[in-house]
Parts: sequence; C-alpha cells; structure tokens
Amino acid sequence: MKITTPATAEPRHRRVAIGEFDGVHLGHIEVIGDADTVLTFDPHPRAVVGPTGAPELLTTLEQKADLIAALGVDELVVATFDQDFSELTPDEFITKVLVDSLGATEVRVGQNFRFGNRAAGNAETLQADTRFSTTVAELVEHETGLISSSAIRDLIRVGNMDDARKLLGHPFEMRGVVVHGEKRGRTLGYPTANIVPAEGCVVPAFGVYAALLDGQPAAASVGIRPTFDDGEEVLLEVFILDFDGDLYGQEVSVELLSFLRPEAKFDRIEALKVQMAQDCQQSAVIAAAHVV
Repeated sequence: MKITTPATAEPRHRRVAIGEFDGVHLGHIEVIGDADTVLTFDPHPRAVVGPTGAPELLTTLEQKADLIAALGVDELVVATFDQDFSELTPDEFITKVLVDSLGATEVRVGQNFRFGNRAAGNAETLQADTRFSTTVAELVEHETGLISSSAIRDLIRVGNMDDARKLLGHPFEMRGVVVHGEKRGRTLGYPTANIVPAEGCVVPAFGVYAALLDGQPAAASVGIRPTFDDGEEVLLEVFILDFDGDLYGQEVSVELLSFLRPEAKFDRIEALKVQMAQDCQQSAVIAAAHVV
C-alpha cells in the first residue's frame, strides 16, 4: 500500500473513505468498504481542536496503516491536522483536498462524520456535492452496543480483551522496541522482552495476559512490577513460551488475548515463581487457539 499526503498524491480518480479510523475496528471496516484510498488525519483532530486534547489512541499511525493495508486498500493519504487545516471551511476541504488533490469520484464516510472549521460539515454536506457520489455507512452495533473507538478504549482500560477483540475484529496489539531491563525475569527462569508502551496510546489494565509476540505464544505483564518496587514506569514484559533467543533492539508486536489476573505484590520470590508457572500454563492453552 502506498502512503502519501494530499500534496504528494498523484493525479487520478479515487474512491475515498474518510475518517480518523483509530483502531480500524469493525465499524471502520464498514465505512472503508470497497474504497481504494483512505484519507486519515495525523495527529488526531482532537489534539488540535478538542477541549481536552487527543484521546489515548488504540493504534499508532504505523499500526493503523498496516491494518488498512490488510483490507486491500491501495493508498493511505495522511493529512497533517494542524491549526491551518482545522480552519478550512467544509467547502474548502471538499474542493482543495477531495476534488483537487485526490480527484475523488466516490466518497465514503460514517454516519457521524464531521469536518471543516467548527465541524460545520457532515455527511449531508458531502451528499449535496454533485462532483462525486457519497455513501454513508450506518453505525455498526454489537451485542454490547454501538461499536466505537471510545467503547473499545474503555474495554481495554479494564482488561476486557475478549470483548475488545470482538469489536475490533482483531486482537488488541501493542508494538515497541525491546529494551534492556533489570533482567530479573532471567534469574527467575522467565526471561522477558521488555517494551515501553507507545506514547499517547491507551494502556491496558495492569495485570497478566495470555498473548502472542510476533505470532508466538507468550505470557505478558503490564504494570509497574510492585514485588520489586521499581517505581512508577509502566512496562510491558513478555515471556515467550518455548523460545530461546535475543530480541534486544528489535521492534515486536504483542497481541493481548485474554486477561488472566491483576498485578500483585508477592512477599516471597518462590510464590511469584509458582504463580508465573501457572500464568504460562494458562497462556499456552489460550494462545494455542489463536496461533495461525
């Protein structure tokens, strides 16, 4: 998939889906449909115009791009959402970005899409423009309610990865470069890959999860390691089952599959080791069902 900007996009006719698409969940997939091009914004518009700033994101721009590419989209156009961009009127956005830059012949948006200065434009504004056709995707419902990035963030914050996965259509993923830690896991018999969560992204409930690291079964811990009083830095620690190798300096993908237990402080190291063995046994069973 090609990644461009409105300024660098080559002249051609496009079927364009527009949205922030944080998480690329099942509702977003309905919006994208058969579009060959996706137009998204970076940073999140609420970072510039929101009264409380940007929400904690489900995906980095890189993750978002990979998820969109997996849908078969040909081109991702990333518009820089700065103060100048936020001040474009709806008509200016349509003419300058959709028509002049992207040559849109078809436009796809969600039912609640808003655009232009002070969010003055909506789906009806696009439908009224005769230079392209507009398809408006209805909001998608799940048994838990309407699917939205906000609802998924709330699930992740309480560790409900099972329901989050149902709304996303894929496991919640954290990415990062493996860094050196205190190497306590190695002395306990459970060497871990240590990853600092991406800045600005949602952090799951502290605790232990069944996981996959680059597709390999693993047990993952999110938290501040209270047994060792390591301070307040949040760290993702992942023990890969049946693995013996060196991942330092490599970027890895960790999919959190299911919450096993909350983070806990252990008075004795032996008790911690017994619990870690149980965590790994549970993780192996859960992860086995997700390995492709």
